[in-house]
Amino acid sequence: MSTGAGTAARFDLPEIDDFTRPYWDAAAEGRLLLRRCGECGKAHHYPREFCPACWAGEDRVTWETASGRATLYTWSVIHRNDLPPFGERVPYVAAVADLAEGPRMMTEVVGGEGADLRVGMDLAVTFREAAEGVWVAVFTPEGGLTG
Repeated sequence: MSTGAGTAARFDLPEIDDFTRPYWDAAAEGRLLLRRCGECGKAHHYPREFCPACWAGEDRVTWETASGRATLYTWSVIHRNDLPPFGERVPYVAAVADLAEGPRMMTEVVGGEGADLRVGMDLAVTFREAAEGVWVAVFTPEGGLTG
């Protein structure tokens, strides 16, 4: 995370390096990438160079585009956060979603009130620009919320 002189530190921006660049480039195009192991077949998120299930090396793990579908596992409505820029966003919904491909992902649910959320509800990925050229995956309830 880099900040300019006189700019407050940001705690919501990723460290983009050569390995994760394909993930962030795809996010900017509106695609969610996962890593899948060619040895055991399991997908994982967040991106790692090795398989966290069987420890297969980088040569056995590849990028794939996720469907963008998920199920809400759990969530919490955040009413206070002193780290910039989260304090400007409160209240917001921090969540854990089970991706259709198997991995569980920490995320944010946008587009409705936390009181309208239900464990097991269907979610769809969308992307929010966190900084110029940096897009992050967030989720919306499929069909939207009524609240």
